[in-house]
Amino acid sequence: IQTPMTFKPRLATPADLPAIRALIPLSVRGLNAGHYSAAQLDVSLEHVFGADTQLIRDGTYSVVEDQAGGLLIACGAWSRRRTLYGGDQLKSSADALLDPAAEPARIRAFFVHPGFARRGLGRRLLDICTLAAHAAGFRALELGSTLPGVALYQACGFRVLQRIEQPMPGVLALPLVRMRRELG
Repeated sequence: IQTPMTFKPRLATPADLPAIRALIPLSVRGLNAGHYSAAQLDVSLEHVFGADTQLIRDGTYSVVEDQAGGLLIACGAWSRRRTLYGGDQLKSSADALLDPAAEPARIRAFFVHPGFARRGLGRRLLDICTLAAHAAGFRALELGSTLPGVALYQACGFRVLQRIEQPMPGVLALPLVRMRRELG
């Protein structure tokens, strides 16, 4: 049995995009079932959740591979840009930079393969992102969490700021939770 310590995080490259794009629907459907309807998940995968290629270009997106099988099993990023959540398909304009002295860095695009959930991968990626954002001068972190992610983020020191209803086509909305953590 592998432990989280046998999984080695590294920075994502453009070559990882096909694996990231394959991981996202597995994670969204596998870990959000029971919190959202099947219709919400289907529409969210088309209109909200997806790869954010800016994170890869910025060098802030990390991935974790299963050393035994070479499968990409988790990913997550921090960002110095204004976007709070969502993939390329959710953006309609340039993603402006944040001021580290006055604005929180963003924690973004965390997805874990359901077969590797509850093994500390999300927490490990969050630690990597937190250290990097702090080193870049940010004093706080902010994120938009799915409903099942709230407990992890609260356990890692985040507090709820606001409940969000992300509009999606049709009559569906996607409930998310905006959260924040101050850095020491």
